[in-house]
Amino acid sequence: MSLQQQLETRSGNTCELCTSDKNLSVYEVPPTSNANADNNILVCKTCLDQIEKSEQIDPEHWKVLTDTMWSEFTPVQIVAWRMLSRLRNEGWASDALDILYLDDDTLELAKKTGDHEQDATVEFHQDSNGTRLYEGDTVVLIKTLDVKGSTLSAKLGTVVKSIRLVHDNTEQIEGKVEGQTIVILTKYLRKG
Repeated sequence: MSLQQQLETRSGNTCELCTSDKNLSVYEVPPTSNANADNNILVCKTCLDQIEKSEQIDPEHWKVLTDTMWSEFTPVQIVAWRMLSRLRNEGWASDALDILYLDDDTLELAKKTGDHEQDATVEFHQDSNGTRLYEGDTVVLIKTLDVKGSTLSAKLGTVVKSIRLVHDNTEQIEGKVEGQTIVILTKYLRKG
């Protein structure tokens, strides 16, 4: 039986965190890297996107953790604890954390990634209007910009295609203007 089939059987074909039965996939719980049921869970796309911080966390979606955190399966307990920790500023999540018991080994594993130290907000690259930017998008400059260390001046209205996101700074993107790759602040552009 495949890992996915084992997890589907264990969970009754539902997300082990929110009980949704739509768009389910296997999530390997870090920091382990063995493909077995002892360190993987079955999750829906909504949970996966928020766990992996590719979407903003929705506290309402996670209220069901007050029930699913009691799972008998360690990887479910670990992810529930991590998500509750990220949501600790919500009263219900703080209360759930207070009563959730994890044995010492499970708690140590849950803390290993450091994810519990962060809050629920996720920063994304956004243009001057607050629209989310993605790798490969086309943007338009809303201000004439002088490029440091160059005689190049990127004019107002310049279209920059196939941008790259600067991964360690959500206020910057990279793009080509007149054949030269430059870094552009997101506050000076809008999605095209």
